[in-house]
Order: sequence, then structure tokens, then C-alpha cells
Amino acid sequence: MKTGYGYVKASGVTIILSSIFFAICMNDHAYGQVAAGGKKQYNVLFLFVDDLRPELGCYGSKTVYSPNIDRLASASVVFKNQFVTVPTCGASRVSILTGMRPRKKDDLSNDVLELRRAYPKSNVEAPESLIEQFRKSGYYTVGIGKISHSPDGYIYKYKAPRSNILELPRSWNEMLFNPGIWQTGWNAFFGYADGTNRNTQDYNVKPYEKADVADEAYPDGLTAGLAITKLQELSEKQRPFFLAVGFFKPHLPFNAPKKYWDLYDESKIPLSPSPHLPQNVHPKSLHGSNEFNSFKAGDEKASLAHSLSGPYARKIRHAYLASVSYIDEQIGKVVNELKRLGMDKNTIIVLWGDHGWHLGDDRVWGKHTLSEWSLRSPLIIKVPGFDGAVCDKVVSSIDVYPTLMELCGLGMNVHTDGTSLLPLLKKPGQRKWSNIAYSYFNKGITVRKDNYRISKYFREEEPHIELYDYSKDPFGRVNIAKENPDIVNRLMVLLEKGNTGLYTTQQTTKQED
Repeated sequence: MKTGYGYVKASGVTIILSSIFFAICMNDHAYGQVAAGGKKQYNVLFLFVDDLRPELGCYGSKTVYSPNIDRLASASVVFKNQFVTVPTCGASRVSILTGMRPRKKDDLSNDVLELRRAYPKSNVEAPESLIEQFRKSGYYTVGIGKISHSPDGYIYKYKAPRSNILELPRSWNEMLFNPGIWQTGWNAFFGYADGTNRNTQDYNVKPYEKADVADEAYPDGLTAGLAITKLQELSEKQRPFFLAVGFFKPHLPFNAPKKYWDLYDESKIPLSPSPHLPQNVHPKSLHGSNEFNSFKAGDEKASLAHSLSGPYARKIRHAYLASVSYIDEQIGKVVNELKRLGMDKNTIIVLWGDHGWHLGDDRVWGKHTLSEWSLRSPLIIKVPGFDGAVCDKVVSSIDVYPTLMELCGLGMNVHTDGTSLLPLLKKPGQRKWSNIAYSYFNKGITVRKDNYRISKYFREEEPHIELYDYSKDPFGRVNIAKENPDIVNRLMVLLEKGNTGLYTTQQTTKQED
């Protein structure tokens, strides 16, 4: 335990196993220091950002201030159409870490890793994550912050003391977090600058805060500092590393130091280009913004029945943008330190948002829908020696696992549902690509194919089928399924191929009046 930084290592059992692993792997080949062909092994810096939609300059936003991520993007391949498999934090992260689409309803839960502990052993023989694969290949693996679902990597309830049960026990050599004045990961996750948090305040807090404090007065500033210290330590190791750093913001509450709020003129922040319910869509496809409304001291409550007032909607959008700019600065600190240490020349950097977020779009404030607003998130991959580019192909978060394994020259001895993105990293505009991404939630399956999205809901309420053509309707304002039966029939064949058994085929009946 390093008390100087207030963080806690993995449990003693894990440390003992790590020591045994260290003793076994005493040669360069076991460490993976030299890959096939004599080339030095890549390191990996994987940046997880919670609730980050593609609200970044490198994704075309004219409003947000994100210079550090944009600078990283200029030397990376920016995937403009990356979609997550599940629009909720824990399930989405498990999917990218395993390279698998959901098979069970448990796989749609934030608690999926906890629920899987009860599965028969035969169902968990595969590596628990791509990180375990790296560790087995000799990489030194370190997690800081929110990587799977828990803010510090341990399984425990919001108001409970931190347990010693890791969510990913076989993946980490070290699992670190600095909870600061909030004392536990979950308190820090919902923390305010004065040391209070949503949990102990019984939700009687606002969904935003503008405090005139330093970056380190919020948890993500502490996480950036911890990551910088760990990079300095890793630079001294004769061993490749996989460092995953998970930032909380812009997850609710949208709390950020005042200086990031001051970057924006609130009166000039645009409102949603899609402020109304989509046409020909049942409200069951959306939701009433319950997570947002759970912050009881909010100025207004969101509802599908009406939009928030213009001034309050701008305030919340302002808070989200300030949170994004705050995280942009923390990411800049970490990436700059990597460069200062000279490790950028041999380190793959991945930046990923675990899903999107409605900012009043379709009258929703939150994630948890099968719309583009919830499913599309940033994916930026920087590979030393590769040119920066923009890729417009449709890709899925499950493609990241096989991509990293191939880039690092590690054998894929496990099946995933993903496809390596290496061809697109080498030639982003190439024609040979499937352009398919499946997603699941809310009793529905959806598939993005080229410019179309088709969704099927297993429910009584009609319509069950939704179709959007983003080449003509970029914000998904009108469901055109009824007018386009030929397109629906063609795409429905593709959608049914993506039914992994999560939903059984069933007849849906029209709800009685």
C-alpha cells in the first residue's frame, strides 16, 4: 500500500500470485519484450471515459473545447462510426473487454461481472478479459479508476465499505485508485468538491457543480496524477505494460472546476437539433430520464411529455461540456507525460467512450436507448508509425480486442465476436469492410448497416420495428419502416443473425385500447 497517494493495491492474494508469475517469467520472451521478428513489443495505454458521446472537436463539434483529445486524434485513426453493444456502463465495458456481444440478460446489467461469479465453472473457462490475455503474455497490467464497472475495480454496493473482491481478479498485476476525501470509490464517483457525495446525501444534490477549485479537488484530477506516477514507474521496468486509466466524467453529476465552465458562454451553447419525440416511434423505445431525475435538487425534472426549459437545458449542456473539457485536460496530462518519458514512440493509445448520452435529444437526458445518441461513442486509436486519419466505416466496440492482440503480435487463442480493425488502421477508406454493428437493450436488438439502422423490439407496444436512413435523416427524427417494407425485409435478415439467443422469437400482439 502506498499511503503517499492514498491508493490501494489489489488484494494480498493477487500480489502473491503476481510474484509467482514474476518468477516464472524471467526471460525476455516470457516478458514479451521482444515480439516475433525481433521488434520491441508495443505498450498499451487504454483511456476509458464514462458517458462520453462524440462531443469533441475531432468529431466535428463546433462548441466543445477539447484541444488535448483533438491533438491526440490528429495523430490517430478516428473512428467516426463506432457503436457500443450495450448502452449502459458495466455491460458495455464487459463487452469491449471480452470482445463478445451479450448472450444472457445478465449481460445487459451493470452488475454482469458480479452475476457471472455464480455461473458454472465451465462457462468461465475463457479469459475474463483481453487484459488477462496481455498479462498471460508477459505484460505488466495496471488498472487505475473505472475500467470494468466499479469505480475502483472492486465489487461492493454504493453505500458499503470497499470489499477485497476484484471484478477482474485474473487481469491485474495492480488495481489502483485514489479515493481522496471521499474514502471509497463509489463515494468518489458521485463526489462533490466539499467531500460530500450523492450516496450519503440521499440524492438530495444537484446534477452539476461549478466549484472554484483545482483539478485535484475532484477524483479525476487525482486519477490523472496517479497515472502519471505509475507511468514514471513503468518507464523503469524492462517489461511491456498495459495501463488502463478510467475517468469518471462526464458521467453524472456533471461536476467540474469553475475554470472549465468559464471556457463557455452559456447563452451561445446550442440546444438539441432533435428536441422532440421521433415520429412513428412508441415512447417505450425511450425513457423518462430516471437517472438524471434521481438528483433531487435539480432545477427541473425531465420528461417525455415535455422538454426542459431552454435556460435549464443550456445549463445542463454547459455542465456536460465543462466536464468534457475537464477530462480533456486530464487526458492531456497523461499523454504528455507518456511523451515526456519517451514512451509514446512505442505505445499504442486507445481512447474510448463507453457509450453516448442524450442531452435533451428526443427529450431524453441519459443513455439506455437503442438510438445513435446512446450507442455512438468516440474510438480513437494511435499506433506508432501509423498516419493520422478519419475512418467513416461502421465498427463495433467488440472489434478492439482482436485489434490489440494483432497489433501486439499476441496469439488469439479465444473466440470473440469482433473483427480486427488493423486493415482500417492501415487503410481507413478501404472498401472491403462489413459495416455492421449490433446493439442490445430495452427488449430490443438493433443493427447499424451502412447508413441504415433497423431495430426490433420484443414487446406488445407497436411499432415493433424502427428504420432510419441517416444519409437523409442524420438525427433519426422519423421512423420510416412502414413506408419501406423492402428495406426492412432485407435488413431484418441481418438483424436476426445478430440475435445471440438473448431474445426468443415470439409473436407480439397489439396492445388493447
